[in-house]
Amino acid sequence: MTTARDLMIVVMDVTPVRPIGQGDLSLALAGAEAIDLVETGAVALDGDVLVPGPPTAPADPLLDVAASSLVRVAPYESVEDWLWRRGRGLASAYANRLEADGLAVRPRHRRLRVRSGRPEPVDSPDRRHATDRWAADEPVLVALAAAVGLREEPADGLPELPDDAVLTVLAAVGDALTELEAVRQRRSIEDAAFDNIWRAP
Repeated sequence: MTTARDLMIVVMDVTPVRPIGQGDLSLALAGAEAIDLVETGAVALDGDVLVPGPPTAPADPLLDVAASSLVRVAPYESVEDWLWRRGRGLASAYANRLEADGLAVRPRHRRLRVRSGRPEPVDSPDRRHATDRWAADEPVLVALAAAVGLREEPADGLPELPDDAVLTVLAAVGDALTELEAVRQRRSIEDAAFDNIWRAP
């Protein structure tokens, strides 16, 4: 069980306070992986640079892929670069993995009797572990969830986080999400301007 897997299960299980984009969730999942890799000793932070440690073989298949994809040649890789590279399509990868492991299913369309819609978690030890962390306001999970819009930040601020490495990763996730939203807004403005050209008399 990993923070990224727990985050994905909670996202499937909880009604968000605002719509969560796949890109936002993918960046947060990549951040969760980075935090888990730091905690297992697979990587250390030198400032905002991910410095890989000895090769490890995490029990979770996707975290294993993450560990094996670390840049192992100096000057290594910044947390931000990791988020954009590793985050590409990561939300779909986690949803598919949970389905493959029997931890999530897509609801069946009543008339067509085919699976459709977004996956939903099934009752399992993994789901209970994730919901227990969520109910306990576990600091890292709460911070990632607030960043993507699953919940609001607590009025008295986020819970105390474990260490500077986690803070560095979470700050990078926040910066990446802000950059992604800026890109969306720029594209929206450009699309609107393009539409107006064709509508002009």
